[in-house]
Amino acid sequence: MFGARCLLRALRFCFSAPCPRHKPSAKLSVRDALRAQNASGERVKVQGWIRSVRSQKEVLFLHVNDGTSLESLQVVADSSFDSRELAFGSSVKVQGQLVKSPSKRQNVELKAEKIEVVGDCDAKDFPLKYKERHPMEYLRQYPHLRCRTNVLGSILRVRSEATAAIHSFFKDNGFVHIHTPIITSNDCEGAGELFQVEPSSKIKVPEENFFNIPAFLTVSGQLHLEVMSGAFTQVFTFGPTFRAENSQSRRHLAEFYMVEAEISFLENLQDLMQVMEGLFKTTTTTVLSNCPEDVELCHKFIAPGQKIRTYAKKQLSNWGADLHTEHEKYLVKHCGNMPVFVINYPLKLKPFYMRDNEDSPQHTVAAVDLLVPGVGELFGGSLREERYHFLEQQLARSGLTEAYQWYLDLRRFGSVPHGGFGMGFERYLQCILGIDNIKDVIPFPRFTHSCLL
Repeated sequence: MFGARCLLRALRFCFSAPCPRHKPSAKLSVRDALRAQNASGERVKVQGWIRSVRSQKEVLFLHVNDGTSLESLQVVADSSFDSRELAFGSSVKVQGQLVKSPSKRQNVELKAEKIEVVGDCDAKDFPLKYKERHPMEYLRQYPHLRCRTNVLGSILRVRSEATAAIHSFFKDNGFVHIHTPIITSNDCEGAGELFQVEPSSKIKVPEENFFNIPAFLTVSGQLHLEVMSGAFTQVFTFGPTFRAENSQSRRHLAEFYMVEAEISFLENLQDLMQVMEGLFKTTTTTVLSNCPEDVELCHKFIAPGQKIRTYAKKQLSNWGADLHTEHEKYLVKHCGNMPVFVINYPLKLKPFYMRDNEDSPQHTVAAVDLLVPGVGELFGGSLREERYHFLEQQLARSGLTEAYQWYLDLRRFGSVPHGGFGMGFERYLQCILGIDNIKDVIPFPRFTHSCLL
């Protein structure tokens, strides 16, 4: 293996490699070409897929898109370039001069000198049709192709931008990123139905477990984060989680992504709520700033009339029966159709790890949910029970003492007040984009009776 000094020396050698004397055409993404300030005939190369073809007597117009922006780059070519292979959906490489466009619809255009068809596309057989706005239900039948539409392209660019913004938020606030396991032996006590993990063909003795104990796909990384918060103070994870819920509703997926965080030396819900609110606001501000056209497309064609704004914070304390989706949406509407925190849930409704408020006769735990318009619950969090004897009693009532002895150990060896939360990433995207069905904000949706690709 390289030592650190050897590795740095090797990197310096790579960076000092000589450049070719004759500089070829600069390769630009469509986004960079559209943003070019000095379009004065610089020779460039652009690659992408044809979104439209318009042939006139002496000139050919192509719109090429490579996924880096919603807007396509107009390519202007001599009619001699026209061919059957230049069709909607075909992939091309175009070399030419980037010049100022005489049209008011775009700032620049590419005057083609060479067009190479990389892969042709039979428009008759292609399930996506030119100028046709396909329903989202139709596009779900083609998970391998739907990303080429404007709407899915916009959603997935926003998803990418939101992912980067979340990581930046945590990094800027001193959190350590932890890769929590996907295969686990715990179920975070009632977080959902589990997928059990077994070899595709039984090894040797069918009765034995591969891991010697039952193993499952994770439903949450929370308990593993609690372990790590005992060493790093502030930690987060962002990865896939799995729930074997037999539902095809607009709210459910079998595989989805969760943003989860744990914070040590946290003593009240208000401090936890500040982090939750900060994550929501910072991520949303970044998305609105960096992807305005993509967000606007979703609001215009998928959720007309819905706009994202900066919300003031309202707080609502509630005690009683559990809240269902219709109750959550009512509370949001009642509070001015803006995000609202609900705190202090009855102990009997919540898992063993939430901190007892010791407030008889209500007997609540220090739990908090953030409810948002159109979705309902987006964040769920709590202070964790750091007191050994309280946690021991809760585990005993649930019959989990033996399985969670390691969890009790965390309270025996240097325990501190701490808390954390989780945010459903797909629900967050539904919230800011106004998309009704959760299956449309993830690249490859998995749900009961459906695992395409």
